[in-house]
Amino acid sequence: MEPTRKRPRKSRAKSSAGDTGNYLDGQLLIAMPVMEDERFARSVIYVCAHSSEGAMGIIVNRPAGSIDFPELLVQLDIIEKSDSIKLPESAESMKVLKGGPVETGRGFVLHSSDFFIKDATLPIDDGVCLTATVDILRAIANGGGPKHAILALGYAGWAPGQLEDEIQGNGWLHCAADEDLIFGGDVEEKYLRALQKIGIAPGMLSAEAGHA
Repeated sequence: MEPTRKRPRKSRAKSSAGDTGNYLDGQLLIAMPVMEDERFARSVIYVCAHSSEGAMGIIVNRPAGSIDFPELLVQLDIIEKSDSIKLPESAESMKVLKGGPVETGRGFVLHSSDFFIKDATLPIDDGVCLTATVDILRAIANGGGPKHAILALGYAGWAPGQLEDEIQGNGWLHCAADEDLIFGGDVEEKYLRALQKIGIAPGMLSAEAGHA
């Protein structure tokens, strides 16, 4: 899978490629065990945009190592180091994830729809939005951000028709998203929970492609 930097416009039209039906923005992609690309093995991806121009999504189950949110706020000069102990609980517990291999130096906040910045926030589906400006980080640091949020460094991208081809080629399952799988804790367990959501145990998966 070669990521693309082009982020498509949101569309709800029918897919013309393959039998995947509607475009998958607002749904979850679940990597099949046969996924050969190590960057996406056992990943769960929330699809933020999908159209005839390609697709863009955020991996929601891969922690960003030793990076924590308060430290990131200091690095971005949003707060002083001495102020990190004054952060609200929502900021202290904010998850920082590896969102994908494209633009890994840029932050993308996937969040609940109770927070919105005009001309900056993209509504996606079922009360989930995406904002990629530093203003939302300031709001979270001040206790005025969304109720639920994760910060992803980078994103996953697909060229036109590429995601459809990968689904047909047994790369991904897909299913409806839910709040717990997007924003919940136990990040490392999300892959198994996503499979359980669609009634599949890892041992049941074969080399045949499919979708829920």
